[in-house]
Amino acid sequence: MGQRSVPLSRAVTLGLLHGPTELMPISSSGHTALVPWLRGWDYEGLDPAVRKRFEVALHGGAVLGLLVLMRGDLALARVGWRRLAMLIAATAPAALAGLALERPIERRLGRPGSIAAGLLGGSLAMAVAERFGDSDRTAHDATATDGLVLGAAQALALLPGVSRSGAVRAAARSRGFARADAERLSLELGLPVTLGALALKARELSQAEREEWQALAAGAFASFAATLAGRPLLRRAGSLVPYAAYRTALAAAVLRRLRQNAAR
Repeated sequence: MGQRSVPLSRAVTLGLLHGPTELMPISSSGHTALVPWLRGWDYEGLDPAVRKRFEVALHGGAVLGLLVLMRGDLALARVGWRRLAMLIAATAPAALAGLALERPIERRLGRPGSIAAGLLGGSLAMAVAERFGDSDRTAHDATATDGLVLGAAQALALLPGVSRSGAVRAAARSRGFARADAERLSLELGLPVTLGALALKARELSQAEREEWQALAAGAFASFAATLAGRPLLRRAGSLVPYAAYRTALAAAVLRRLRQNAAR
């Protein structure tokens, strides 16, 4: 049987890491898995159910922080029929893929090597979108067809290391949306999917044992606070290329460590 709780100091560290990585297209879940592995922590030694509950708590804290940061946008939102059709079209692929594939993907593709592959694949998509994408469309121009394409991108983000926001922004750029509008679409379309997934997973927290609650609360609060502190990262609609470069460097570090481990 694996460990029954995340050490408190590491719970806080991972929470502080999760907040800002949730606001950038670099895969927050990938960082939560890779940083302990690169640091030599026995994170994978945790009981799988305990680790899953802890990651749900981190995600919940970040989503709550994001809702606070976006409260003004949500209050002013106006959803007409065209916008509603686009939102539904963007939500359906990710929701269906999540229900059907999330568990198999978690079991088979959550290792460092597969996360590195997701980082590299996402980096390539982001770089190509920046190189060949146009910038003449606004978020208000988005149609149901755009929604399906962006929804498929959100579904691809189930693959470890891909990043939901990175996939959506790359897809939006390839559809001709300007950088700021691509980021706006990523934020708007991500909320329904993220909240739905969190609601489904939240019931797992009710199964937590008493010894887990301190780490769960500390991680969630640290993630919430770090997300709020990361406000300057929100709406920074710059090029995706620097993020792609960072992701590539991280993947290279993972692959180098894997080669070193194999040589021992």
